[in-house]
Amino acid sequence: MAATRRPGRNHLFIPGPTNIPERVLRAMHVPSEDHRSPSFPELVKPLLQDSKMVFGSTNGTVILFPSSGTGIWESALSNTLCRGDKVLTARYGQFSHLWVDMAQRLGLDVIVQDEEWGAGADPQKIEEALRADKEHAIKAVMVVHNETATGVTSDIGAVRKAIDAAGHPALLFVDGISSIGSLPFYMDDWKVDCAIAGSQKGFMLPAGLGLICISPKALKIAEGGTGRNDRLGHAYFAWKDQLAANATGYFPYTPVLPLLYGLREALAIVKEEGLENVYHRHHVLAEATRQAVAAWGLKPCAKEPKWNSDTVTAIVVPEGADAAKVITHAYERYNLSLGAGLSKVAGKVFRIGHLGDLNELSLLGAIAGAEMAMIDCGIKVTPGSGVAAASSYLRENPLHKA
Repeated sequence: MAATRRPGRNHLFIPGPTNIPERVLRAMHVPSEDHRSPSFPELVKPLLQDSKMVFGSTNGTVILFPSSGTGIWESALSNTLCRGDKVLTARYGQFSHLWVDMAQRLGLDVIVQDEEWGAGADPQKIEEALRADKEHAIKAVMVVHNETATGVTSDIGAVRKAIDAAGHPALLFVDGISSIGSLPFYMDDWKVDCAIAGSQKGFMLPAGLGLICISPKALKIAEGGTGRNDRLGHAYFAWKDQLAANATGYFPYTPVLPLLYGLREALAIVKEEGLENVYHRHHVLAEATRQAVAAWGLKPCAKEPKWNSDTVTAIVVPEGADAAKVITHAYERYNLSLGAGLSKVAGKVFRIGHLGDLNELSLLGAIAGAEMAMIDCGIKVTPGSGVAAASSYLRENPLHKA
């Protein structure tokens, strides 16, 4: 017998793509238009300025690429570095590993500091490596702010202090794909040189728009301020081409028009809520999720509370249980999408994404669905325990500060 239609909607609780607000969906419902018309800069120029707010920057320069976040990684590397340059990075999850892989494939010499999955970047080790680099051969430090594979957030402010303490001129590149727009991010204060974001996370848009905010220091290097002529190749991701066109409110090639209109509306939503309220809301929802995990008698993948992410919680299932079965069952039985464990933690964890456009009742639906799916799959948790713990916490902790 053919499957019947599922009533209701799919409950999307992966750590991106996230749920899209109705206002944003409506804003993107636009006809095609001439992206070289005299009026087009009226859309583009404010976006390039207003987006800086979400990065925590006034000094930076924003470029919008029709790309995923991976493409923005490539733009940061290829516009500032040369073949054979040394870069220093910490690896503690699937996405930090993928950035290492890209850098190596582009021809960079990557110094990898491996950390246990469930921990984050170690500022002390970064400082020691930079102090040992007397010739300043290391040209950049790359850090994934929020590693979604393990639900771990690294301390970028501490990394900046480590670089400064070492007196090292290396650029600081930060993957903020699953943090910018959801977690506190202060690009100027942390002296980040390239901050990388994607539309499908905290910006509450479909995937396909990559955002990068570039410091004056990185921009000068990209413009040839070092006098080096062996720069990594770049064409589609060339900053020079983008900036030349952006100066007049245009793009060097066809932009993703509906996403630009969506971005305008998403930025309006962020302004209305207020960034500090956005950050507080994400913290409250994340802590409620962690309360549920504790009530189930389970643990997050993050090894210590200081690593806890406020955008995604990776939950370790008991020994002998298969997290992949929980994820499949939640989807097929309850129409709930949970994040899968990746690479080293495949089958060992499932992930609840709690970022973007959601509130208390949205989250409680995900916790209830995860709880039922675990029980159905033979994991011994007390029915209702996670929901009770989370709801008790949420009742005492409003999403917005008074």
